[in-house]
Amino acid sequence: MSALRWGQGNGGNAAGPALFGVPLSFDRFVLPRQLRRPVRVLARLCGGEYEAPRFSAAILSAALIASSSAYGAFLGGYSDSVVQGITARTGFAVDQIKVVGNRQTSEIDVLDRLGLDGWTSLIGFDAEAARERIATLPWVEGAAVRKIYPHTLEVRIEEREPFALWQQGTSVSVIERSGEVIAPFSGGKQALLPLIIGAGAPAMAPVFLDKIKRYPELAARVKGYIRVGERRWDMRLENGITIKLPEDDEDQA
Repeated sequence: MSALRWGQGNGGNAAGPALFGVPLSFDRFVLPRQLRRPVRVLARLCGGEYEAPRFSAAILSAALIASSSAYGAFLGGYSDSVVQGITARTGFAVDQIKVVGNRQTSEIDVLDRLGLDGWTSLIGFDAEAARERIATLPWVEGAAVRKIYPHTLEVRIEEREPFALWQQGTSVSVIERSGEVIAPFSGGKQALLPLIIGAGAPAMAPVFLDKIKRYPELAARVKGYIRVGERRWDMRLENGITIKLPEDDEDQA
């Protein structure tokens, strides 16, 4: 007889799932959020809705123990940390992290946002909350966090695209093509980005730099592009010479 079965309500109607004879949902009680998904999976396995994957025997045994223990802990009024500890000790502790797609984002920063400790359970881990925390990192455009049972988390990151360095006074920031600031300049490969200087430079830089790309020999010698009075550009070359472009007809100059 399966440990997971459907209980019978008054009049023979199905009252909902039961675990070891204890009803999991009724008018005055709802199964703890951490256990709802694993119990649904177990119910489908027992009902033959789909073929069990590899490791299913071990996962099923551990999940049954964890579910019943955690259910008892919940009824006893214990906190979520107790439920986490029970499921972690039955083989669901997170012990492998895969981070994909990060170039500018540090793996250390990603791990910090995941908020793991030595006994974090994959069952009770809130992947959506972790995704939201990772999305606050400056270089992250989008993120996805996926649980891979029995003990792996996969984090996929889509980063923002750097366009140029923007200098205001002594402050230098990395910006997108739209002009939005991504993060402060931190060196490394970011130093290869074109440097634009002055107020209003980010808004006009995309069109201007696209024109300069047509003259690669000149572009290779430019150290910085200076926006003057938000009206025109100066180009400062590596040898110290400054080329002052007119307000109009930059191509002719």
